[in-house]
Amino acid sequence: MPEKAPEKSKISASRKLMLKSLMVAKAKEELEQEMVEKEEQKEKYLEEKAPPIHTSSMSLAELRTLCEELHAKIDVVDEERYDIEAKVLHNTREIKDLNIKVLDLRGKFKRPNLRRVRVSADAILRSLLGSKHKVSLDLRANLKSVKKEDTEKKTVEVSDWRKNVEAMSGMEGRKKMFDAAKGPNQ
Repeated sequence: MPEKAPEKSKISASRKLMLKSLMVAKAKEELEQEMVEKEEQKEKYLEEKAPPIHTSSMSLAELRTLCEELHAKIDVVDEERYDIEAKVLHNTREIKDLNIKVLDLRGKFKRPNLRRVRVSADAILRSLLGSKHKVSLDLRANLKSVKKEDTEKKTVEVSDWRKNVEAMSGMEGRKKMFDAAKGPNQ
């Protein structure tokens, strides 16, 4: 079975290069167009917000009042800028302090990967209830102990099974089995 060679693209290398250069040229044109549009928007905004001042027809007193108004506006803007910078500095300090607190809470060292640990039920209860409560879940201690002697005594003598079947048939046989199960403990 012959191995398949990797599929060649259907476009030649020179064609690819030409398409790539065309795409780059188109992107460059669009970028330049976008820059021009941004400049136009900026100029339009400045014309709306700050119309040009015609100082040629103003007297010296009018120019002085205009300058005083502009300086007052500049002072207000500077005060706002200063207040905003102060708030930003305060917030950055607070962010740094909170980051330091977070790192302190996480711990200074890299935490190791946790491994599974087998914990006994007693240890779990002690951790949940505290050391004051002494609860034992030692299930083996609560089990009844069975002595080997008792198991050996309970071996049934082998007899003819047909006699057993006849004796145990009917309701009387079931009553015998029930009474035998109660045993001599009563």
